[in-house]
Amino acid sequence: ENSISPLTVFLDSPMAAKVTEVFQHHPELFDEEMAEFVNQHKSPFNLPGLKVVGSTKESKAINHIRGTVMVIAGSGMCTGGRIKHHLVNNITRPETTIMFVGYQAIGTLGRQIVDGARKVRILGQKYKVKAKVVRIHGFSAHADRDELLDWLRELEAAPRRVFVVHGEAESAKAFGNYVRKKTGWEVTVPAYEDEAVLD
Repeated sequence: ENSISPLTVFLDSPMAAKVTEVFQHHPELFDEEMAEFVNQHKSPFNLPGLKVVGSTKESKAINHIRGTVMVIAGSGMCTGGRIKHHLVNNITRPETTIMFVGYQAIGTLGRQIVDGARKVRILGQKYKVKAKVVRIHGFSAHADRDELLDWLRELEAAPRRVFVVHGEAESAKAFGNYVRKKTGWEVTVPAYEDEAVLD
């Protein structure tokens, strides 16, 4: 849509690069919308300004570039991977924007940053958070509550008991109540280290 001025974008995630290669080699698996896009345009993988970073040396070199660039790096919750080095080099810079597009679990570095921590520990050192922090919702790979409920309803027989064991406590309880209300099934939302007897 040309809403962003042209800039160099670095894909600095070995796993993302490998997954992108898999998609490139299997266009028969594209959904209808992507297949139509490919037919009308060129490959969605050959974007102007996109540079796929291979080695650790190339990754570290990004932090010496002057000027505006975008770096897409894993891990999404900042718990490991190349993102940690990018944070070390940029989190104290007010001209930097750190954008999160995924869920940040409690206890992770990513969660500390999105929750507004003024200082964070990265690779054993403390850093002031001076970068602008932005969060974009809507990129989650998880099903929403209605999709999960539809999946449960597709079971051949109603379960004797449903356990909600994923998500933060408040969300898990809300989903458990939702399933109970919509189905009448017995739903349990266990706490950490709770035990259940299955008969």
